[in-house]
Amino acid sequence: MSQRTQRPRVTVLGGGSWGTAIAELIAYSGNPVTLWVRSRAQAAAILKARRNVRYLPDLELPLSIRVTHDLVDAVRDVPVIFFVIPSKAFREVANATGDHLLPSQIAIHGTKGFEPETRDRMSRILEQETCLKQIGVLSGPNIAPEIARGLPAGTVIASRFPRVIAEARRLLVSDRFRVYDSRDVVGVELAGALKNVIAIVSGAAAGMDLGENVRALLITRGLAEIARLGTALGADPLTFSGIAGMGDLIVTCASPLSRNHRVGRGMAEGKTLDEVVASLGMVAEGVGTTRIAHAMAGEQGVDAPMVRAVHRVLFEGQTPMAMLEELMSRTPSPDMDPILFGNRPGGP
Repeated sequence: MSQRTQRPRVTVLGGGSWGTAIAELIAYSGNPVTLWVRSRAQAAAILKARRNVRYLPDLELPLSIRVTHDLVDAVRDVPVIFFVIPSKAFREVANATGDHLLPSQIAIHGTKGFEPETRDRMSRILEQETCLKQIGVLSGPNIAPEIARGLPAGTVIASRFPRVIAEARRLLVSDRFRVYDSRDVVGVELAGALKNVIAIVSGAAAGMDLGENVRALLITRGLAEIARLGTALGADPLTFSGIAGMGDLIVTCASPLSRNHRVGRGMAEGKTLDEVVASLGMVAEGVGTTRIAHAMAGEQGVDAPMVRAVHRVLFEGQTPMAMLEELMSRTPSPDMDPILFGNRPGGP
């Protein structure tokens, strides 16, 4: 089902909380937008209520948001497309759009994770499955329910193409939303994915009521850890000190609205991983990212104690308390990691 109104020149693919929030941001900035959802029933329900009741029930969607379940209609001849699809389904959707896209179209994705089977980043999947070349990634401290409430926030758009950055700003910037730019696509993608692992540790500390001091410690050391791994995988280390790195890490670790924080908290409260994930009712990308980051750190020879510890809790039966005790008993190391200042250890 779709609305027969003037065809918007921007589409958001993905009817979850973040996709819906992005569509509303675009509409708030004065741009008509198409929101694509997977099923006819979901499209009909959103159109009837003018709300995405499952994910953001308190957000009334303006009439300038057109809703459709027709994927070809949503992407054909649309200058700018936002892909906001969970990582496990990203390739499927990208492949389904491939025959209906042109190289002149812009693609911006907002997915914080890796493809489980290949470990690919989402920008790589877009390059593999479509003819699109002008690709960007949107990532930052963006808790969707807060943005849906109209609270002020900001994000980063990373791309090698100035046109992509300019279009993202045109569509998203308003008096409640700022958009900063970066050329480090790899770093912004890795920062958005890897911080979810640290958020699980932080959520576990919150669930055990261990106080704010230890969470500050975990966030700071977690930043150094994801910067080490991200740099080994080709990112600019300075990216991790910015909004897409430190900014996103802080909010994901601290906010009870963060899905990955809720995973750690739920397991600390005695729930199994399956029970926690079922209670969320939506994807927590940090669970799959932990498995991938653990493998990557081993292959790259990167010291990643938090990644190892979370892996043991999620997949090897270790308790959250044992995880925290293990991290607290590590041999002390220097406070300042040269990686965070753009230098590798031993460099200038």
